[in-house]
Amino acid sequence: MDLKPLITLLAIVNPLAIVPFFIHYTNGFSREQRQRTIWISSFSAFAVIATCALLGLEILAFFSISLASFQVGGGMLLLISALSMLNARPVESKSNPDEMQDAVERSAARASVAVVPLTIPLLTGPATMSTVVIYADKAENLLQLGTLVGYGVVIALATALCFTLAEPIARGLGRTGINVMTRLMGLILAALAVEVMSDGLLKLFPGLAG
Repeated sequence: MDLKPLITLLAIVNPLAIVPFFIHYTNGFSREQRQRTIWISSFSAFAVIATCALLGLEILAFFSISLASFQVGGGMLLLISALSMLNARPVESKSNPDEMQDAVERSAARASVAVVPLTIPLLTGPATMSTVVIYADKAENLLQLGTLVGYGVVIALATALCFTLAEPIARGLGRTGINVMTRLMGLILAALAVEVMSDGLLKLFPGLAG
């Protein structure tokens, strides 16, 4: 079983780095509201990964985008995300400030922040989506594709665990500890991004191999 897709997804999603955001956006929530937010966020993250795994290639075909081009573009996006993580910023943290503020205002009106901004873009943004599509193309049979969808379940469970234990994690690791974890995952992600880009470039320019 190839664990590289799972490692890559864990590095990108990195729910530990989203813990401070979760605490911020659920501040003042009752226990029931916070629990509901956890499960909706976790399920939404799984739904995004599963949808990209099962339908991502069809969407690319509809727009006549070659996978090689998508690999190069996705690899660049991963590398940018990795650089953000090396600076101790969450992968998908560069969201539109207006969208984030709108989410806060809606949360004050008791609207759920579980999908926006916690799931999209903080947990599963463009980097996550492109990564799933790239690995979906590498799946040689339904078992491997099903395994990729199964990794979405693992991501959802990891997210639920981190959010459930958000306050103990924040107290135990502290901001410094979370930053160290984010930088470590960023380093791993940078290496994987280079691999994805090189694979796409070799498909676009076969002469590079010789």
